[in-house]
Amino acid sequence: MSLPPEKASELKQLIHQQLSKMDVHGRIREILAETIREELAPDQQHLSTEDLIKALRRRGIIDDVMKELNFVTENVDQELPSSPKQPVGFDKQSTLKKTNIDPTRRYLYLQVLGGKAFLEHLQEPEPLPGQVCSTFTLCLHYRNQRFRSKPVPCACEPDFHDGFLLEVHRESLGDGTRMADSTTMLSISDPIHMVLIKTDIFGETTLVASYFLEWRSVLGSENGVTSLTVELMGVGTESKVSVGILNIKLEMYPPLNQTLSQEVVNTQLALERQKTAEKERLFLVYAKQWWREYLQIRPSHNSRLVKIFAQDENGINRPVCSYIKPLRAGRLLDTPRQAARFVNVLGYERAPVIGGGGKQEQWCTLLAFLCRNKGDCEDHANLLCSLLLGYGLEAFVCVGTKAKAVPHAWVMTCGTDGTITFWESLTGHRYIHKPINPDEPPLAEQAKPLYPYRTIGCVFNHQMFLGNCQPSDAVETCIFDLNDESKWKPMSEEAIKSVCAPGATTSLPPFPPLCASTIDASVTSNEIEMQLRLLVSEHRKDLGLTTVWEDQLSYLLSPALASYEFERTTSISAGNEEFQDAIRRAVPDGHTFKGFPIHFVYRNARRAFATCLRSPFCEEIICCRGDQVNVPLRSNCLEVSGISLGCTDRCAP
Repeated sequence: MSLPPEKASELKQLIHQQLSKMDVHGRIREILAETIREELAPDQQHLSTEDLIKALRRRGIIDDVMKELNFVTENVDQELPSSPKQPVGFDKQSTLKKTNIDPTRRYLYLQVLGGKAFLEHLQEPEPLPGQVCSTFTLCLHYRNQRFRSKPVPCACEPDFHDGFLLEVHRESLGDGTRMADSTTMLSISDPIHMVLIKTDIFGETTLVASYFLEWRSVLGSENGVTSLTVELMGVGTESKVSVGILNIKLEMYPPLNQTLSQEVVNTQLALERQKTAEKERLFLVYAKQWWREYLQIRPSHNSRLVKIFAQDENGINRPVCSYIKPLRAGRLLDTPRQAARFVNVLGYERAPVIGGGGKQEQWCTLLAFLCRNKGDCEDHANLLCSLLLGYGLEAFVCVGTKAKAVPHAWVMTCGTDGTITFWESLTGHRYIHKPINPDEPPLAEQAKPLYPYRTIGCVFNHQMFLGNCQPSDAVETCIFDLNDESKWKPMSEEAIKSVCAPGATTSLPPFPPLCASTIDASVTSNEIEMQLRLLVSEHRKDLGLTTVWEDQLSYLLSPALASYEFERTTSISAGNEEFQDAIRRAVPDGHTFKGFPIHFVYRNARRAFATCLRSPFCEEIICCRGDQVNVPLRSNCLEVSGISLGCTDRCAP
């Protein structure tokens, strides 16, 4: 393989820098002097190249150099984004772990060298070998690159020792193929987002901390290397409480030819903070003025759910529009309805509250939501809206209430023909909105709404924010003509753009890419099925019943599972006729077939079995008595980016 002259020159420079770093030249001179002194006869004045190479090889110098320069292909625990550009990982000795490193590009090598002061785990006993214990996992995102550390046991001083190679690049201004210099990198304001997740022995995840690391201090450090101590704060109501400290080392690769002075770096960061604060102040002034005008329209608007700001997991107030950005799923999700299915199988969990008093507000950033694999209704709605925008739809997040005045968020799309469609992000269901005319006579026939929503206060996306100023905020009577300012009061798009547009210093960093699943669906399905079979057999044995498994009938349940999943995704039923015909042929005369399909969003077989037993119909099947009872069971793991899990049990006496 031939390289262009400029790349060959860059490669030579990198090798020279590495050799200089190892002081190979000095070691060669020492060995040369030693060889001449010890091995050559006094009358011999010439040392051949072969003799020198033998001496270097004998003392291990060549092996050391090749070890430092050699690219190896060991696997690294990282997430693979849907983008063709993939991140690279390092081990502790800075040995390259992947072969796709471009020697003409600039990289930031981030090492996590242990943690300390995780006082919540001060009394945590050291796990025995092979013992299942709670673990910490550190997730990182930087400019379309995602990483995940190896899980480490929870402890007061967790043993984090991972390295991540982050490519620093420019995607605009036409210089995306050039190696970024110090001045260019100083203008890249994207932080490194770090999320710490705790996984307990039952597989339940908890968001421990979320931290935005400002990495540009390394540009003013000697030799482009610096060490940092990062204090992680809690989330939600504990956002002011320290949960632990991470020791981090940053290193530029290749080393910088010229570093900036620390004064220049600090001045740049101070100017950015000043600019950010001014933009936030101006937007806050505008938002207050907009709210006063909104209340002047009708004083009762004060009770409507018009959400302009929302707190993230760190307790920072951000404009709600900053939580939305068009998100493309690459080839992981092919259709908007697949996207809705993907979002709805992410777990639902309200933000934890210490004590009573109502709901704790916490809108998670996308990385925290994806890494924790669960979140509140607002997190689901924000993600679904971003995905639908990526598919080219005109999508908005709606904030309002459902039954019993419970605050809720869902998604709305506006068709080019005026059709308004509601998307429930927690279930994947879609509803067509047909407004009811309250002035119609009582006996006039009007469409009965099927959706669960009662009131709506505002709608927003990444560019627009509109408050509902119609006489009634009831969804069923609402007219969604967003261009009619007598019905919807808009915010200035320029004001929103100043704080929420991509690249704005006040905005959240670019969204992380979705990642392909690391779960083998077939293997996981078989494992769950065997575990469920064992649980059913033990349960029936406790009841004094024997269990005979019918493998052929179990296999015949697969088409039904696939059909159910297809219907949940597309709202189209298919394949039911073939399934019914196969069952009729398989079940002997005089026998009855009973089936119980159920869907879970987790892979814990024992938890799934306990849920099944809470259904009287399923319990009747599992506890079935008779002369000839054959029990088929089928489990199917249907994955969308490793999240969606379908588990179905079938029993036939």
